[in-house]
Amino acid sequence: MAGKPVLHYFSGRGRMQSIRMERLLPAAGVEFEEKFRESPEDVEKLKNDGWSLMFQQVPMVEMDGMKLVQTTAILSYIATKYDLYGKDMKERALIDMYAEGLVDLLEMIWSPLLCPQEKDAKIALLKDRTVNRYLPVFENALRTRISNLMNVKKFLQPGSLRKPCVTAKEVEEERKIFKF
Repeated sequence: MAGKPVLHYFSGRGRMQSIRMERLLPAAGVEFEEKFRESPEDVEKLKNDGWSLMFQQVPMVEMDGMKLVQTTAILSYIATKYDLYGKDMKERALIDMYAEGLVDLLEMIWSPLLCPQEKDAKIALLKDRTVNRYLPVFENALRTRISNLMNVKKFLQPGSLRKPCVTAKEVEEERKIFKF
Protein backbone atom coordinates (compact mmCIF):
# COMPACT_ATOMS: atom_id res chain seq x y z
CA MET A 1 0.00 0.00 0.00
CA ALA A 2 1.49 3.32 -1.05
CA GLY A 3 0.84 6.48 0.90
CA LYS A 4 0.15 7.07 4.53
CA PRO A 5 -0.06 4.19 6.99
CA VAL A 6 -3.64 3.40 8.02
CA LEU A 7 -4.24 2.61 11.69
CA HIS A 8 -7.24 0.51 12.71
CA TYR A 9 -8.35 0.76 16.33
CA PHE A 10 -11.03 2.44 18.43
CA SER A 11 -10.84 6.18 19.11
CA GLY A 12 -9.67 5.86 22.73
CA ARG A 13 -6.32 4.99 24.15
CA GLY A 14 -4.91 1.50 24.38
CA ARG A 15 -2.33 -0.59 22.56
CA MET A 16 -2.37 1.69 19.51
CA GLN A 17 -1.31 4.66 21.62
CA SER A 18 2.37 3.74 21.51
CA ILE A 19 2.17 3.78 17.71
CA ARG A 20 0.06 6.86 17.08
CA MET A 21 -0.41 10.33 18.55
CA GLU A 22 2.16 10.45 21.31
CA ARG A 23 4.80 8.00 20.27
CA LEU A 24 6.47 6.34 17.32
CA LEU A 25 4.90 7.65 14.10
CA PRO A 26 5.01 11.31 15.20
CA ALA A 27 8.59 10.86 16.45
CA ALA A 28 9.47 9.55 12.97
CA GLY A 29 7.67 12.51 11.38
CA VAL A 30 5.20 10.21 9.60
CA GLU A 31 1.66 11.32 8.80
CA PHE A 32 -0.97 8.62 9.09
CA GLU A 33 -4.68 8.00 8.70
CA GLU A 34 -6.91 6.47 11.36
CA LYS A 35 -9.95 4.30 10.75
CA PHE A 36 -11.78 4.05 14.02
CA ARG A 37 -13.71 0.92 14.88
CA GLU A 38 -16.88 2.31 16.43
CA SER A 39 -19.06 -0.76 16.82
CA PRO A 40 -18.78 -4.52 17.34
CA GLU A 41 -19.83 -4.85 13.68
CA ASP A 42 -16.78 -2.83 12.56
CA VAL A 43 -14.48 -5.22 14.41
CA GLU A 44 -16.37 -8.27 13.09
CA LYS A 45 -15.97 -6.97 9.52
CA LEU A 46 -12.20 -6.87 9.97
CA LYS A 47 -12.21 -10.31 11.63
CA ASN A 48 -14.09 -11.79 8.67
CA ASP A 49 -11.68 -10.29 6.12
CA GLY A 50 -9.42 -13.36 5.85
CA TRP A 51 -6.06 -12.85 7.50
CA SER A 52 -6.41 -9.10 8.03
CA LEU A 53 -6.58 -9.71 11.76
CA MET A 54 -4.33 -12.70 12.21
CA PHE A 55 -5.37 -13.16 15.84
CA GLN A 56 -8.79 -11.53 15.40
CA GLN A 57 -7.93 -8.45 17.42
CA VAL A 58 -6.75 -4.90 16.80
CA PRO A 59 -4.54 -2.88 16.56
CA MET A 60 -3.74 -3.28 12.89
CA VAL A 61 -1.60 -1.01 10.72
CA GLU A 62 -1.73 -1.14 6.95
CA MET A 63 1.52 -0.02 5.37
CA ASP A 64 3.93 -1.08 2.65
CA GLY A 65 1.36 -3.53 1.28
CA MET A 66 1.08 -5.37 4.59
CA LYS A 67 -1.50 -5.63 7.32
CA LEU A 68 0.58 -5.59 10.49
CA VAL A 69 -0.90 -6.85 13.76
CA GLN A 70 0.42 -7.30 17.31
CA THR A 71 1.72 -4.12 18.91
CA THR A 72 5.34 -5.18 19.40
CA ALA A 73 5.65 -6.37 15.79
CA ILE A 74 4.14 -3.11 14.55
CA LEU A 75 6.49 -1.04 16.72
CA SER A 76 9.55 -3.03 15.60
CA TYR A 77 8.65 -2.68 11.93
CA ILE A 78 8.03 1.07 12.11
CA ALA A 79 11.11 1.73 14.25
CA THR A 80 13.30 -0.25 11.84
CA LYS A 81 11.80 1.38 8.75
CA TYR A 82 12.35 4.91 10.06
CA ASP A 83 15.77 4.24 11.62
CA LEU A 84 14.57 4.59 15.22
CA TYR A 85 15.50 1.08 16.32
CA GLY A 86 19.04 1.63 17.52
CA LYS A 87 22.39 1.46 15.82
CA ASP A 88 23.28 -2.08 16.93
CA MET A 89 21.92 -5.18 18.67
CA LYS A 90 22.59 -3.80 22.16
CA GLU A 91 20.61 -0.62 21.51
CA ARG A 92 17.77 -2.64 19.94
CA ALA A 93 17.65 -4.92 22.98
CA LEU A 94 17.49 -1.87 25.27
CA ILE A 95 14.68 -0.38 23.17
CA ASP A 96 12.81 -3.70 23.33
CA MET A 97 13.15 -3.75 27.13
CA TYR A 98 11.70 -0.23 27.43
CA ALA A 99 8.90 -1.09 25.00
CA GLU A 100 7.94 -4.27 26.85
CA GLY A 101 8.06 -2.40 30.18
CA LEU A 102 5.67 0.16 28.75
CA VAL A 103 3.33 -2.61 27.56
CA ASP A 104 3.38 -4.12 31.07
CA LEU A 105 2.56 -0.74 32.62
CA LEU A 106 -0.27 -0.08 30.15
CA GLU A 107 -1.81 -3.47 30.91
CA MET A 108 -1.73 -2.63 34.62
CA ILE A 109 -3.37 0.75 33.95
CA TRP A 110 -6.17 -0.78 31.89
CA SER A 111 -6.80 -3.72 34.22
CA PRO A 112 -8.96 -1.88 36.82
CA LEU A 113 -10.98 -0.20 34.07
CA LEU A 114 -11.71 -3.27 32.01
CA CYS A 115 -11.93 -5.86 34.79
CA PRO A 116 -13.28 -4.04 37.85
CA GLN A 117 -13.08 -7.03 40.21
CA GLU A 118 -10.72 -6.21 43.10
CA LYS A 119 -10.39 -2.68 41.70
CA ASP A 120 -8.95 -1.12 44.89
CA ALA A 121 -6.20 -3.74 45.17
CA LYS A 122 -5.32 -3.34 41.48
CA ILE A 123 -5.13 0.45 41.82
CA ALA A 124 -2.92 0.20 44.93
CA LEU A 125 -0.57 -2.19 43.09
CA LEU A 126 -0.59 0.09 40.04
CA LYS A 127 0.36 3.14 42.13
CA ASP A 128 3.15 1.28 43.91
CA ARG A 129 4.67 -0.21 40.76
CA THR A 130 4.27 2.97 38.73
CA VAL A 131 6.09 5.10 41.31
CA ASN A 132 8.69 2.57 42.44
CA ARG A 133 9.33 0.47 39.35
CA TYR A 134 8.33 2.00 36.02
CA LEU A 135 8.62 5.81 36.34
CA PRO A 136 12.20 5.78 37.67
CA VAL A 137 13.33 3.65 34.72
CA PHE A 138 11.49 5.74 32.12
CA GLU A 139 12.60 9.01 33.70
CA ASN A 140 16.23 7.90 33.62
CA ALA A 141 15.91 6.80 29.99
CA LEU A 142 14.29 10.07 29.00
CA ARG A 143 16.91 12.12 30.77
CA THR A 144 19.96 10.17 29.61
CA ARG A 145 19.16 8.54 26.27
CA ILE A 146 15.88 9.18 24.53
CA SER A 147 15.64 12.97 24.74
CA ASN A 148 18.95 13.33 22.88
CA LEU A 149 17.62 11.71 19.71
CA MET A 150 16.87 14.44 17.16
CA ASN A 151 13.36 13.25 16.21
CA VAL A 152 12.45 12.81 19.86
CA LYS A 153 13.85 16.25 20.79
CA LYS A 154 11.67 17.83 18.11
CA PHE A 155 8.64 15.83 19.23
CA LEU A 156 9.03 16.86 22.89
CA GLN A 157 8.85 20.57 22.05
CA PRO A 158 5.72 22.54 23.02
CA GLY A 159 2.99 22.36 20.40
CA SER A 160 3.51 18.66 19.66
CA LEU A 161 0.31 16.74 18.96
CA ARG A 162 -1.19 15.25 22.11
CA LYS A 163 -4.33 13.23 22.52
CA PRO A 164 -6.50 14.30 25.47
CA CYS A 165 -6.97 12.01 28.48
CA VAL A 166 -9.38 9.12 28.12
CA THR A 167 -12.85 9.69 29.53
CA ALA A 168 -15.22 7.32 31.33
CA LYS A 169 -17.54 7.56 28.31
CA GLU A 170 -14.75 6.37 26.00
CA VAL A 171 -14.01 3.42 28.30
CA GLU A 172 -17.69 2.44 28.24
CA GLU A 173 -17.76 2.71 24.43
CA GLU A 174 -14.66 0.51 24.19
CA ARG A 175 -16.26 -2.08 26.45
CA LYS A 176 -19.24 -2.23 24.08
CA ILE A 177 -17.12 -2.40 20.93
CA PHE A 178 -14.93 -5.22 22.25
CA LYS A 179 -17.71 -6.89 24.25
CA PHE A 180 -15.94 -6.70 27.65
